[in-house]
Amino acid sequence: MKTLMKEKKPMILAHFHGDEIPLISLVSRYKIATMTSTSKDGEMMNTVLLLLGAKTSRGSATRGAVTALKGLLKYCKDGSNCSMAVDGPKGPIYEVKPGVFEIARLAKAPIYAGGISCDRAWHFPRSWNKAYLPKPFAQLNILWLPFNFTIDKNTDPRSPELANSLKNQLFDARSQSAKLT
Repeated sequence: MKTLMKEKKPMILAHFHGDEIPLISLVSRYKIATMTSTSKDGEMMNTVLLLLGAKTSRGSATRGAVTALKGLLKYCKDGSNCSMAVDGPKGPIYEVKPGVFEIARLAKAPIYAGGISCDRAWHFPRSWNKAYLPKPFAQLNILWLPFNFTIDKNTDPRSPELANSLKNQLFDARSQSAKLT
């Protein structure tokens, strides 16, 4: 991952939707481009991300998905790293959607599975994605594991095996990040 960053080659940073808020701190360090929803919540997130230096492409699986993916692909090809909530925008929670594989295939960029752990946070129990906000001075551990599948032009982005493998790797990264405390 460090080598790709030094060489300024794009990568796809995959994570679960509920981990978005803690990952905001990585926007400038990782030169992030991401998709944000066209909803009111998405507008707030979009504003914060833009203020922090991220590039955003607006849309979701229910509104403007193709346009948003095309925008994200353009940013990735221009050298930004893609951050993708793989189970959004409305779930089901922890179910990986094909968009992450499509972007990786078209951008010819490797995927890294993100695991995030936080020792103190405010949790939002009514949110579908189990979102949380780290408390001040909380210890955040973020671990990126290289995805164990190669995505190429012959890869089927809708492959259940591929989705299940990334899902398992995301849970593994989360488990390993929790052990870093």
